[in-house]
Parts: sequence; structure tokens; C-alpha cells
Amino acid sequence: MMHRSRATLATASLLLLCSAAAFTQGLRWTKAAPFPEPDEELYGIAANGKMYVLGGFGTARGKNYEYDAAADKWTKKAPMPRPAHHQAMVEYQGKIYVFGGFVAPMTGPQGGWEPIDNAWSYDPATDQWRNLAPMPIKRGSAAANLVNGKVYVMGGATTAEGSKDVAISGATTANNLVRNDVYDIASNSWSAGAPMALPRNHMFSGTVNGKIYIIGGRVGHAFVAASQNTDIVEQYDPATNTWGPQLTKMPTARSGGGWATYAGKIYVAGGEVATNSLVGAFRAVEAFDPATNSWSILPSMPMPRHGVAGAMIGNKFHLVSGMITSAAAGAGQDRTVEVHVAQHDVLELPASGTN
Repeated sequence: MMHRSRATLATASLLLLCSAAAFTQGLRWTKAAPFPEPDEELYGIAANGKMYVLGGFGTARGKNYEYDAAADKWTKKAPMPRPAHHQAMVEYQGKIYVFGGFVAPMTGPQGGWEPIDNAWSYDPATDQWRNLAPMPIKRGSAAANLVNGKVYVMGGATTAEGSKDVAISGATTANNLVRNDVYDIASNSWSAGAPMALPRNHMFSGTVNGKIYIIGGRVGHAFVAASQNTDIVEQYDPATNTWGPQLTKMPTARSGGGWATYAGKIYVAGGEVATNSLVGAFRAVEAFDPATNSWSILPSMPMPRHGVAGAMIGNKFHLVSGMITSAAAGAGQDRTVEVHVAQHDVLELPASGTN
């Protein structure tokens, strides 16, 4: 009986591997219109069949660009009300909802990240922003996901609890969060959900069949040089306000990349790593399938990047701009080094009837 069980398990594993191989076979990258203002810490989202890229860490933080795939053209739109980076975003009924992030502090150490509690909605149809009820806590690098008209803002980082620090910097500690704050779009109000098990920031995430998945990210600090990447995957069910058992770990532990969801799978790309002996960005693209609790390895991005904006337009995974190494590389020490790219890569996935 034991031999039969082992044989059944082996057969199931082989079928799963063959299915993953068939899924990734023949996938190819193509190029689209380059991003007008190359930068890092950009975040992407799809709305009304177009891609929107917001944020940025350069001189024009809080930027907002619209990409029309039909015309293969970028258009500059109204910037975010505050010049923030590392914000969390969702799309709902054609509007984009933006939560928190970091801004440059007016006081304190240079290069610090000051967390904010602002929340806004952006209407692409009118190119206008609207203030929403602020978050219960100031934070950046959180994950936001939408289920049934409610936005679940999870994790992220803020200043150390009880400290007088205005901002997070390499000279301060950071408070990685497990919080799960729930924003009700209809009532413009906040409530509390069950917290995550692992405090983290700079993670990937997605919603599939009403459940939210938090993938990878950064623990220990918000700055990559002072933190460590994780490969942990957690699942949250808003219907029961509970977290499930830990799922299959992501193949490549990383943080600060791009992601999007399509046809029941969550796609993660790029990201960065910084250790005492290695500093760099990832090319890896992987897909998590919650239905089988398994990962597929897809063709790597043509160029490694972190802070890359990701979004799905139809069945095409768009990855825009970013930095070709880690922020910890210290490229700013040599102003002749250009590390931000305008690259806009597109991976066409097998078409599906659902997104």
C-alpha cells in the first residue's frame, strides 16, 4: 500500500512539473515604448485597459504616467498630491487608490524616508486626485489588495516604536509591521483585520479567488542593506479574517520587484539583494499558482532591475523602468554611472478567459 501511495505521489509530481513546463514553453519577451523618466521605486497598476506608473525615487517623486498599449504611448498625468515613493495601490471601478509611502523629511538625517498616512483616489477620466480618510498609522512599502470593495493594507515599515525619529534611515532602526488595516471604499473608513505572522515590507502580493497572498519581501529593516530577504508565502481569507498555513516558498527570496495577477496566478519579477559579499538586482520571473500551491519559472527579464513597475494589460505582463542594481550598490558615489533604465519589457502569457 505504501509503494502504491509513493507511486501516486510521484506521478502527481511529474504531471505538475510537465504542466508547468508546458505553461512556460514558447514564452518570449518583446519591447514597448520606453519610459519617459527612468527611475526606481516605481509602482504599476492597470485601470481601464491602460497601465499607470506612479511614484519614483529621483528628482520627480510622486510622478504619474499613463501607458496606452494600443498606441504604444506614454502620457504624463497629474502627479500625486505628495511627492511620495513606496506607496501601495489598488484599482477599483476604474479608479486608482493609493495608500501611504515615504517622503523626503524636512529634518533629520539626509537620505531618510519619512512614512506618511495619506490616502488618495485618482480618477484617470478626469485626471484628478481626491483625499481619503488617512490610514491609522504612517507607513510605506506596504501591500494593498482589494476584495469585495475593501482594501487590505498589510505590513510595511515605519519609524521605531516609541522613538522620536521622523524618518527611517541607515542610522535608525525601523519597525516592520504585521498590521492589516482594512479600508472600506463605500464608507471611507478604516477597521482592523487579523495581523500577518511575519512582519515585512517591500513584498509582492496578489488576490486570487477572494484570498490574499503575501509573498517574499524584506525583514529586519526597510533599507535593503540593513535587512534580509524572505521567501515566505502567507494566505489571508477576508471572509473569515484568518490566515492559513504557510504555503510553498518562493524559489528566489527577494524584495522590491514588480508583480501582477492574471488568470489565477501571481507573477513576480526582479527585485534586489544586498549582503556583505553581494549587491545586485534579479532578472528572475516566477509565477505562483494558489490552486496547486506551486511555482513556475518563467523566462527571465532581459535586464535585471529592482524598483520596476509591473502590471497586466490583458494577458501581457508589462515591466517598466527600474534600477539595474541594488540601491545598496552605492552608484551615487560615481555620477558618471547611469543605473536607471527606460526599458519597457512585455511578456505575453497564454490567453485566458479570466484575469
